[in-house]
Amino acid sequence: MPEVSKLKKPDVKLVLLGDMNVGKTSLLHRYTERKFKDTVSTVGGAFFLKQWGPYNISIWDTAGREQFHGLGSMYCRGAAAIILTYDVTNWQSLVELEERFLSLTDTANHDCIYAVVGNKADLTDLKAQLPQTLDLGDQTTSEESQVLSACPTPPASPVSISGVLLRKQVAHDDAAALYSRILRYKGIDEKSSLSAEKMCFETSAKTGYNVDSLFETLFDLLLPSILRKRNENQESPTVDLEDCRTSGGKRGKASCC
Repeated sequence: MPEVSKLKKPDVKLVLLGDMNVGKTSLLHRYTERKFKDTVSTVGGAFFLKQWGPYNISIWDTAGREQFHGLGSMYCRGAAAIILTYDVTNWQSLVELEERFLSLTDTANHDCIYAVVGNKADLTDLKAQLPQTLDLGDQTTSEESQVLSACPTPPASPVSISGVLLRKQVAHDDAAALYSRILRYKGIDEKSSLSAEKMCFETSAKTGYNVDSLFETLFDLLLPSILRKRNENQESPTVDLEDCRTSGGKRGKASCC
């Protein structure tokens, strides 16, 4: 586990919300490690630091279990983007987003970006069953993606493409309707906001289908926030306490007169 003091300072914060077993952790592993892993339920939350070009993006993976529900609003505080995740084969997982998780986003930034993501598309869509071609030039190294995880992850299991499709319980139109209700809940004018066509995704953490598209789209949309925050930090620089402690230790004793 990397030392906290050595972690790079994040430029912006992204949070994944959703019920347990919808695949939030698997989505994150697919994007950051370029592989699918069978995971256990996240306990509390896990923090990933993704280096995207010259920028550092913190990604928070949150627990979907009811007993950890109260922690969600804390993880969402100051978030610039939130991914609301459901399982395309489980209608109730979409319902839970609105009934349990939407209120947790009240602590996010006022200009927070929202994406509604249906995972496990490989179970209902033939094209999502095809493994995605990896671009070796874009693979994330261990130095680029640092992890502070609240629970260990079991070894990876091989991808299995059975060809057997399950019944899809959540259509794209259902997700788009939820996205519209999210905008109304936030008091955002739908006409001037990002469209549901752009912000509703169907993904497969198992095959990698649409996973890169999801994260890269959000990162592109977050770029103005990143640049604005960096500009504000330059205008109002903060004091590095670690540097102060270091310099303080080297300072000699002051004379009494």
